[in-house]
Amino acid sequence: MSARRLTATAVALAGCALAGTLGSGTASAHGSMQNPLSRVEGCYLEGPEHPKSAACTAAIAAGGTQAMYDWNAVRIGTAAGRHHELIPDGKLCSAADPEFAGLDLARADWPATNLTAGADFTFRYHVTAPHRGTFQLFITKDGYDPAKPLAWSSLESAPFLTVTDPTVSNGQYVLPGKVPAGKKGRQLIYAIWQRSDSPEAFYSCSDVVFDGSGAPAGSAPTPAPGSGATHSHEPSPTASAAPVAPAAPVAQQAGALDAAPATPATPTDTTRSAGAELAQTGTGRATGLAASVGAAFLLAGAAVVVINRRRRRPAAHAR
Repeated sequence: MSARRLTATAVALAGCALAGTLGSGTASAHGSMQNPLSRVEGCYLEGPEHPKSAACTAAIAAGGTQAMYDWNAVRIGTAAGRHHELIPDGKLCSAADPEFAGLDLARADWPATNLTAGADFTFRYHVTAPHRGTFQLFITKDGYDPAKPLAWSSLESAPFLTVTDPTVSNGQYVLPGKVPAGKKGRQLIYAIWQRSDSPEAFYSCSDVVFDGSGAPAGSAPTPAPGSGATHSHEPSPTASAAPVAPAAPVAQQAGALDAAPATPATPTDTTRSAGAELAQTGTGRATGLAASVGAAFLLAGAAVVVINRRRRRPAAHAR
């Protein structure tokens, strides 16, 4: 092989090593509300190819089956708490992502979970890639009409439950709290999970009823391990989309949007604190980049050594 071809090969290999890191980390997937069951996970569990409910059938007709297979990926990678700014009225359940447009259908027949107003309740969020962050749960106002597009003004102004860095048990974030009192009929719970180690945020809509006409709470099966969209880390945050600073574990019943809780919670013996196992992804990409740069230099150096040896090799004597 000529020196020129060796040099070209080294450069190409170095480029591949760099591209492998620079090109990764643009898609993420982490989870969805499990109890009460979210629209997207419920439609996935029904079976995207042959959904059972009329609402899921209509949602799949509107947006296709892939959205339901990607049940853990209703997200905005650069949210950084700017939920109202980035998500317009009528697109809250899809987080303004066209893939999930079917979730925004205004219908009064979405499968719903039974809840009891004012009762203690353990909300659970099915997670496929745990991270530090804060959960905020909002419920619709009295007089909510499910046949009209969901708007920000449809929700109570303050979350009824806020939990930061909750414990993780059996693949679910455990969010102990209390169902808002005085609620009747059909309502909707809107969940926002804002990561604190990244600007990325996740969203879900869970239909609930207070008249006993829905499914028993906690009765939905859990998606099989490995289902959902594949998780990979986000690019490092930029100055314009800085991550929210991590906070101590906490649960509180009400507060302003994106309020910072402050009271630590103690994990139980059967669950582990999220802080002990949640991924901090802010440095993962930098580490991979450093490794790839090092590999590129090693490849280039090896090529130079080969080239120099070929240049010093004595010519064969003519016979």
